[in-house]
Amino acid sequence: MMGDTGSALIMVIEDEEALRCDLVEELQEAGYCTLAAKDGQTALDLLAGTAPDLLLCDITMPGLDGYDVLHRLRAERPELSATPFVFLTALSDPREIIEGKLQGADDYLVKPIDYDLLLATIAARLRQVNRIRSRHEGEMKTLRHALAGLSGGGVSAGVEAALDLISLGVVLLDGRGRPVHVNRAAHEIGSDPDFIQTGPDVLSSPDPVSNRELQRALRETLDTAKAGNETVVGVMLHRPQDARSVPVLFCSLAVAGGAPPDQPHVALFLSAPDQRKRVPDTLLMDLFGLTPTEARVAGALAHSTRAADVAAELGVSQTTISFHMRNLFQKTGTNRQADLIALILAGPMMIQSE
Repeated sequence: MMGDTGSALIMVIEDEEALRCDLVEELQEAGYCTLAAKDGQTALDLLAGTAPDLLLCDITMPGLDGYDVLHRLRAERPELSATPFVFLTALSDPREIIEGKLQGADDYLVKPIDYDLLLATIAARLRQVNRIRSRHEGEMKTLRHALAGLSGGGVSAGVEAALDLISLGVVLLDGRGRPVHVNRAAHEIGSDPDFIQTGPDVLSSPDPVSNRELQRALRETLDTAKAGNETVVGVMLHRPQDARSVPVLFCSLAVAGGAPPDQPHVALFLSAPDQRKRVPDTLLMDLFGLTPTEARVAGALAHSTRAADVAAELGVSQTTISFHMRNLFQKTGTNRQADLIALILAGPMMIQSE
C-alpha cells in the first residue's frame, strides 16, 4: 500500500483501448503506479494477486460490467473494503450515480474525462483513506500508551481511585492471569455470577462456551504482553438462559523484559448488560472513519449482537449486513464479530476516559 499519494497503485479497468492507454499515461505522468485491465474478468484475475490503492472502473463493459466488478470485489476481497472505487461513465443520469453509490462506489467521473478533475479526485480519495488510517492508528496508540502506564510497577492508590471513577468495569491481571485490581464497576458486574467470576485467583465464566473464549483471549494477551507487544482481543460472554450478554475487551500491557509476574500484564474492560447504551453514530464515524450507514450498522450490531436482529431493525437483508460487517472489520482492524462488538462498545469509553 502507498506511503504517500504519489506512490499509490491505481488500477484502471476500461474496455476502450485508447482511453485505457490515455488514463494510464496521465496517471504515470502524475507519479502513480498503474495496473490496467481490458474488462471485468481480467481485473478480477489481476486483483487475486495484488491490492491496489484505488480503482478506476468503466461501468459499461462486455461480460462483467462495472457493477459486477464492484460487487465481486466487495464480496470476495473484504480486506479491500476501504479501497476507493471510482466509476467512469458516459452516463450522467443521477439514477446511475445513485445506483452506484448504493452498491458501494465512492465517486463518479463522467466521460469525456477531465484529467485535472481525475487527478484531483484520486488525490482527495487517497488523502481521505490516509486520514482514516492515521486517525485509527493514533487512537489505538493513545489508548495503548494509557494502558501501558498501568504496567509501570504495580497499581498505586491513585490509579485505583481513578479506575473506580470509570463506569466501565476494569480488571487488571498479572503475569499469571490473576486479578490484581478489580474496580468498583467490575465488582458490581461480577456480583452476577451468571456472567463472570473475578475471585482472588480466578477469572472465569460459568457458561462453558464463553469461558473457553475468555481463557483463549487471556492466554493470547498474556503471551503478547510477555513478548513486549500489544494486542486487543474481544469476547462476548453469554448467559445461556436468556439473550443477555456482556462484551469484554482484553488489552495486553507490553511489559519490559524481566518484569515481576505480579505486575499488571493485561487490562480487561467490560460493561454491565443493563448499562449498554447505543453508541452514537457520530462518535463511531469520528473514531473509526465509518460512513453513516456503516455507523448505523455498527451501533445496531453492538446493541443487538445478532446480525438477524440488526437486519430486521434496519429493514435490510442479512446479506447487506454481512457486506457492511466486512467493511467494519477492515476499518476497525478486527476480524471477528466478538472483537468488533467489544471494540465498538469499549473503545470509545476508554478513549474518552483517557
